[in-house]
Amino acid sequence: MTLTTQFLTMITMIGMGSLFGASLDTYNRFLQRRRRKNWIVFLNDVLFWILQGLSIFYVLFMVNEGELRFYIFLALLCGFAAYQSLLKRGYLKCLEWVISLMISTYKITVNLIHNLIYRPLRFLLLSIVSLVVFTGKGLFLLLKMILSIVTWILKVVWKPFELIFSLLWKLLPKRIKKNVEKIYNKMAGFTRKFKKYTVNILNKIKTIIKSKK
Repeated sequence: MTLTTQFLTMITMIGMGSLFGASLDTYNRFLQRRRRKNWIVFLNDVLFWILQGLSIFYVLFMVNEGELRFYIFLALLCGFAAYQSLLKRGYLKCLEWVISLMISTYKITVNLIHNLIYRPLRFLLLSIVSLVVFTGKGLFLLLKMILSIVTWILKVVWKPFELIFSLLWKLLPKRIKKNVEKIYNKMAGFTRKFKKYTVNILNKIKTIIKSKK
């Protein structure tokens, strides 16, 4: 390993140590250990340390092809100590400012979507539904009124025919009346038998279905 490579390795590891300190503070800020369950904290800690180890090794591999030296650990420790003593306060303030900015941006975006998109669409949909319901009620009342008028007209028109048929029925001979009554009774009996037969078939089908279940 040349001196240039060693120097670059030292500088890079110092930077990675500082980056590790910033990552650790960011991780703790978002994790909020006191509010989480122990097993969730444990899993997150394991994943965090694995990710940090892989990232440091990847950078080391890019700089000196992954050769480990004792001074690399010292450089990481120096970078971490430099971050803790010089950069931590400023970074935490900057982090809180970024978080506040993101929260404010999110709230503003949500309010804009709610006021400019959700509320107008909601008002439009409610207006359409109200218009459809009002129109449907109006059409129903109109149809009901028309049906009542038509029914009344039919009753008025049918009344003379009803009187004529009743008079004709009285004038008919008794033999014809009896024949008509017989035909009517036969038709009624046939209808009752057909209905009974149909009900029996349906009951048998239901019984077969139940037995298969």
